[in-house]
Amino acid sequence: METVKLIEKLVSVPCVGGNEEKLVETLKDILAPYGEVRVDAMNNVLCTFGEGYHILLDAHIDEIGFVVTSITDDGFLKISPCGGVDRRMLLGAEVTVWGKEEVFGVISTLPPHLQKDGDEEKVPEISELSVDVGMGKEESLIPLGSKVTFKRHFTPLIGNQLSSNCLDDRAGVASIILALDELKKLPVKITALFSTQEELGTRGAKIGPYGLDVDEAIAVDVSFGYTPGCEKEHCGEMGKGAMIGISPTLDKSISNGLIAAAKENGIEHQLEVMSGRTGTNADVITISESGIKCGLLSIPLKYMHTPVEVIDTKDVESVAALITAYAKRKAGAENA
Repeated sequence: METVKLIEKLVSVPCVGGNEEKLVETLKDILAPYGEVRVDAMNNVLCTFGEGYHILLDAHIDEIGFVVTSITDDGFLKISPCGGVDRRMLLGAEVTVWGKEEVFGVISTLPPHLQKDGDEEKVPEISELSVDVGMGKEESLIPLGSKVTFKRHFTPLIGNQLSSNCLDDRAGVASIILALDELKKLPVKITALFSTQEELGTRGAKIGPYGLDVDEAIAVDVSFGYTPGCEKEHCGEMGKGAMIGISPTLDKSISNGLIAAAKENGIEHQLEVMSGRTGTNADVITISESGIKCGLLSIPLKYMHTPVEVIDTKDVESVAALITAYAKRKAGAENA
């Protein structure tokens, strides 16, 4: 599938932790031509095909959002975060409430004319905010526990960049899917694990690898793309290719193999050096079962955990190409 259309399809489906069903069905349809597809008790979606050296590819499918905790007598929804929501950009944001039906709303904000001195510099706590859907108290339409997401949008920018909700980590999901056609031609066994609830504590990836008997794994996620105000040494450059993770918690031979595959195939890439935990599913995959060797590939992303995340499609395609090149290199080494 063409990259932009695939990403647009993936980001159009809501998937806050605990409400994975719609995206699960979308992924089952996409993955059906490639191999055996199954869904486990955590709603992780797994697709396995091929024979030989077994490589697990992981990307998480969930997004940040909110849950409705109560409804005031005058019909405003009180919410609590699901995942690491940035409070700075919530005031006046458009949202969708996934109750018994899809309902649109806005997050309440006090007009500047009514603010007290000093309030304009204060970032409200989420408990101080409400969602206005324009109704009186009507719990039958929006049951407590309903999930809330930022209003869906998909906005192409100049060149190869585009902005959308939840590119963290639908961009990673897209990169694995883009690699599947080529991976299916190789003498290796592949399991694609599209895991749930990463934003709630890497929950899906903790149990996803169990019983698969994989030889190694590569987690695919997003990392920080450079924007003004950031320190360049802590960020990736947009459009400069896959970020290859280097960390004491990642397997050195996989990191080196990814670098070698990128150089051998002329795949644009950059290094991401970390001193410990990566903040991705790689952290839990490495200690799953009796331990799984794991590497990490990341896609530079601007404005993480906001409704206007930005990626460069060249980087998504770079990750897909590098996954294929690495698996081909690994298959050659194992069959030598």
